[in-house]
Amino acid sequence: MNFSNRLFGLFAAICLATNTANSAEASDSKPDVLFISVDDLNDWIGCLGGHPQATTPNFDRLAASGVLFTNAHCPAPACNPCRTAIMTGIAPNVSGMYENGQKMREVLPDAELLPKYFSRHGYWSSGSGKILHYFIDAPSWDDYFPAKETENPFPRTLYPDKRPVNLPRGGPWQYVETDWGGLDATDEEFGGDWLVSKYVGEQLSRKRNKPFFLACGLYRPHEPWFVPQKYFDQFPLDEIQLPPGYREDDLDDLPPAGKKRGPNRYFAHIREQGQWKQGIQGYLASISFADAMLGRVLDALENGPNADNTIVVLWSDHGWHLGEKQHWQKYTAWRACTRVPLILRVPQGVPGLANGTTAGTRCSKPVNLLSLFPTLTELAGLPAKSDNNGPSLVQLLKDSNADWKHTSVTFLGDAGSYGMSTENWRYIHYANDDEELYDSAADRYEWTNLAAQPEHFAKLNEMRAIAPKKFAARVTPQDESLPGLEWRIIRDETAPPSKPDGNPFDVVFINRSNSTVVLHWIDRSGKPRSYGGIEVGKRKRQQTRPGAVWLITDEANKPLGYFTVGDRTARAEIPGRLKD
Repeated sequence: MNFSNRLFGLFAAICLATNTANSAEASDSKPDVLFISVDDLNDWIGCLGGHPQATTPNFDRLAASGVLFTNAHCPAPACNPCRTAIMTGIAPNVSGMYENGQKMREVLPDAELLPKYFSRHGYWSSGSGKILHYFIDAPSWDDYFPAKETENPFPRTLYPDKRPVNLPRGGPWQYVETDWGGLDATDEEFGGDWLVSKYVGEQLSRKRNKPFFLACGLYRPHEPWFVPQKYFDQFPLDEIQLPPGYREDDLDDLPPAGKKRGPNRYFAHIREQGQWKQGIQGYLASISFADAMLGRVLDALENGPNADNTIVVLWSDHGWHLGEKQHWQKYTAWRACTRVPLILRVPQGVPGLANGTTAGTRCSKPVNLLSLFPTLTELAGLPAKSDNNGPSLVQLLKDSNADWKHTSVTFLGDAGSYGMSTENWRYIHYANDDEELYDSAADRYEWTNLAAQPEHFAKLNEMRAIAPKKFAARVTPQDESLPGLEWRIIRDETAPPSKPDGNPFDVVFINRSNSTVVLHWIDRSGKPRSYGGIEVGKRKRQQTRPGAVWLITDEANKPLGYFTVGDRTARAEIPGRLKD
């Protein structure tokens, strides 16, 4: 062999070795992750068939390209405990995080969140919009929009100058954001989720020197349902259909705990005001707007350099009642509230699923969003996190009909209250031991409670046997973490009478003044009733109700100021200066 032939052979060998090494490196490379959250979205999207008028081409497009879980449920039917469970992998009954009023870092001060875990394993972690409950947790991210140091996840959003617009206030119990209406604005002028999708799209258009974990938190269809008018125009008011799961007598077969949780003042007030169809229109319009923003994100991914290497996961934190069970809002264990969209699309070649997902797959196995943490770490080839409480879904991504022995549990605000889903059955247990049982296959809307029927006692006992047995106590939020009530100085006027309405909760009164004060409840007739003194620097926890008025006087009963109770647990700080 002459020198040139030997040189060519050597060159070929080097090229072969280099190509082999590059192939090995490519096969070992980590996938990117696009993590999409949609707030307060129930099953009213086309591919889940929750409402016949829902228009969601982009949700449907994503579902058609991956795996749609048709029996997915949230860890808790409220934003804060659900998002905390997803982002930490720790279930509410393990952490003691059950309610919106709690603070994640008070309950789980040392928990490592999903983006931080990915970042620690070589990823660039970034996000935008609402991923956690009204805060960012800056140390968990490499970058965020808006700036993570602000701890405010919401970009500029256009709202009407004066609210409410279409739903008059019904009382102090009413959440001020329960309102709706079309805005004379473009998507860009509206801002909000448009700015979130813009930031996320910009990140997807870039090729980075390390893999990314990119979170996109769409706020709509969370209240208030204000979006550009063109989205309302898609749903003419005279064509609006009521929820298919609504039935007037749906509460008749519920136990006392269910009957108490079902009907609420929101739904009654909306019907009294003749605003039911308007509310449905607002929700459908807000879903359509969210769908358009999702489309912007998916287009950016598909047109960018990372499309073939990106895992896409989309989820909603909980569902939403629009009249089903005479209920409006969330906080229940019924399917209308616990069932959520969950879509996963995995490209070929990822460490945990070499063949990727099969487009157009539907999986009816009972799954829970608590599984997202272990699923994503397994797909990315990262070490399993030891304190994750949910099973990975990779088994079902490989085979949607695989033998799946897990149930899905949604925990309510009271320890011991929960809803549980198997593939064909739903079981609800309340802390007072009241129960409900539904045949999901035959009774999609849970109209017929079977728990008291003898022929179903065997199934009831079966569900009891596999139900959770341990419940961590609710971690009480620190007083300083509670929202503050407005202090109103009394000058020439007197404190108004109380208009109590709703379920009781605590308010913490804190005396920041330099003298002892006396706490009085103002009754419905305007007469003060003493509840004792509060010494300097001391605090008093007092049970009360929305609309109650609490008067503060000096020890000689001279009125100083008052607080009006809102719709939730709060702190009432008596200021250091009691007079102007």
